[in-house]
Amino acid sequence: MSTDAIVLLKNDHKTVEKLFKQFEKAGEDAYGEKRRIADSIIEELTVHAYIEEEIFYPAAREAVPETKDHVLESVEEHHVVVWMLSELLDMDPEDETFDAKVTVLTENVRHHVEEEEDEWFPEVRSAMGRKQLQELGQRMIDARPKAPKNPLELKSAKA
Repeated sequence: MSTDAIVLLKNDHKTVEKLFKQFEKAGEDAYGEKRRIADSIIEELTVHAYIEEEIFYPAAREAVPETKDHVLESVEEHHVVVWMLSELLDMDPEDETFDAKVTVLTENVRHHVEEEEDEWFPEVRSAMGRKQLQELGQRMIDARPKAPKNPLELKSAKA
């Protein structure tokens, strides 16, 4: 398995996108399935945001100082997503706003992913190089078990 930091983040993006598609395909009354998928989305995005905020963003900002504004915007996007995740944590999937909240969450995350992958990651890759990205990726892998389970424990929740 690659330890390249950007490859790891893109793999996370793919995992979450699969969950979004599963949610979108779930039947209107598939409340148990929707709850299970939403719980997986919450866990995946919380861990992903943690390793980005704690490890990737600071390293990328140091390597490519001109991406400061992108990092700050990304943290603000995380802030919005984190609050939506926290609301979904205890929400009943039969609540009439549950599906709408997941839909808005999905739209926000897809926008965030597109910006990272199309605009920012290429700059970071060219500035950091392979060896540095692999070392950073290993730090990210090592940090995953330390990630909080509650999205409100992330730095961006307080941003």
